[in-house]
Amino acid sequence: MYKPRPLRAGDCVGVVAPASGTTPEELESGLAELRRLGFEPLHSNTVAARDLFSAGTPVARARDFMAAWNDPSVAALVALRGGYGSAQLLPHLDAAALVQSPKLFVGYSDTTALHTWLTCHLKIPTLHGPMLERRLSRGAEGYDVTSLMALARGQTGMELTCETGVVIRAGEARGPLFGGTLTTLVASFGTPYAFTPPEGCLLFLEDVNERPYRVHRMLTQLEQAGVLRRSRAVVFGEMRGCDEPGGRLTVVDAIRHAMAGFDGPVFCGFPSGHTTGPVVTLPLGTAVRVVTHPRPLVVVEESPVG
Repeated sequence: MYKPRPLRAGDCVGVVAPASGTTPEELESGLAELRRLGFEPLHSNTVAARDLFSAGTPVARARDFMAAWNDPSVAALVALRGGYGSAQLLPHLDAAALVQSPKLFVGYSDTTALHTWLTCHLKIPTLHGPMLERRLSRGAEGYDVTSLMALARGQTGMELTCETGVVIRAGEARGPLFGGTLTTLVASFGTPYAFTPPEGCLLFLEDVNERPYRVHRMLTQLEQAGVLRRSRAVVFGEMRGCDEPGGRLTVVDAIRHAMAGFDGPVFCGFPSGHTTGPVVTLPLGTAVRVVTHPRPLVVVEESPVG
């Protein structure tokens, strides 16, 4: 892995908009929170641009991303928000430059396209954690400060708990963690930027407002693509809004059915990504341990920074 350096107080953090834009109020609140954490936020005018669904054209967003990455004064990049458009950047990003000067990238949702490329293809660890809109902009109501700051600084040994988790298959497994938003992961198949985690990996999968049969379909696609067969454990997010109305069929029902032949530990409900409460940050691309007893949790065994 090409590990970025740990973050330190006073570091400059670049705010980039690889997908959709946000309001000036959300932007300012998020910038204020980064300052409260001890960082100096920096952003270009691209965050205010608009192009149909996204914050500016793909070329403009990619140029802004690379400018922040190549800026020696910038220690990390945090996404403005998800929405749509991150995959459009990939053909316009300079892989050699990214590897030559690795930096932390933080985000979730549609930015899963960037997590996949950085971790699976370029071997650069990332953080599946809060973006500005509705997360950093909300302070402690929007994200878990402890996990974000600890991982950004290089702390290991943390036990990231899942208080309301549902264990589908008990067990314990260790390996590098990969994943993100399920819809975005399966959308990468058939492209040069496909989600291709290595043998012996652990998966984190989450989504929002997808009906149970759609979740089942995407898990079937992961199985048929060989991803599940290479995995030792699967941790699902809260899967907010993914039950059928009235609870006639739940997303846990769909996951239990789709994962019936899986041989490792599986649990649902980990609070990262599209959560109802504060977003817990997870490291992607580095080793963790998944445990289901006495309670489901993820143990950070390897730092994403070095």
